Amino acid sequence: MTDQHAGHDHTPPADQDGPLTYYQTMEIALRELLVEKGVVTADQIRAAVEAMDARTPAAGGRVVAKAWCDLDFKQRLIADGTAACEELGIDMGPTRLVVVENTDDIHNVIVCTLCSCYPRMLLGPPPDWYKSRAYRSRVVREPRAVLREFGTELPDHFDVRVHDSTADMRYLVLPRRPDGTSNLSEEALADLVGRDCLVGVTLPRLP
Repeated sequence: MTDQHAGHDHTPPADQDGPLTYYQTMEIALRELLVEKGVVTADQIRAAVEAMDARTPAAGGRVVAKAWCDLDFKQRLIADGTAACEELGIDMGPTRLVVVENTDDIHNVIVCTLCSCYPRMLLGPPPDWYKSRAYRSRVVREPRAVLREFGTELPDHFDVRVHDSTADMRYLVLPRRPDGTSNLSEEALADLVGRDCLVGVTLPRLP
């Protein structure tokens, strides 16, 4: 497993009905202060949150389909995921994106063991299971068991690699292209790539 959590200052999400965490309290106080000082408006904050919530895995699917169809782009994506995404008009901001490729004997899975760091620009908001303590702890200890619960059975010879995201670095799985898709367009291929494939808990399949 890749352990890259040095300097990570995130905390696990609190239960919705529980008391606010220290960081949640600080976020509310800072937001209210910025509005009070006129730095931003409440409408601007609301619009930014709505824009983040509107993100979907479609952008990630587009990146993968491009890599499947364009070998040169695939090489650039693996070398520098952030720069390659920007070629497609996807702004990754300061985030470093590391793309890990599934092969005939390597399968990659993504987790954030301390909280829920996740490439939202490509996948949208993380699902509840990704943020859960059960997934964050078990996928490190028993990744094959967790994959089976998602319906993903891998041959014994596969090397299952678990990658731990950080506050400033995100991972994206580049799945293997399914057999029987040579006649599909790039747009049709993108439709085969769901969020869970890009996290690594499932495999892309023909409908």
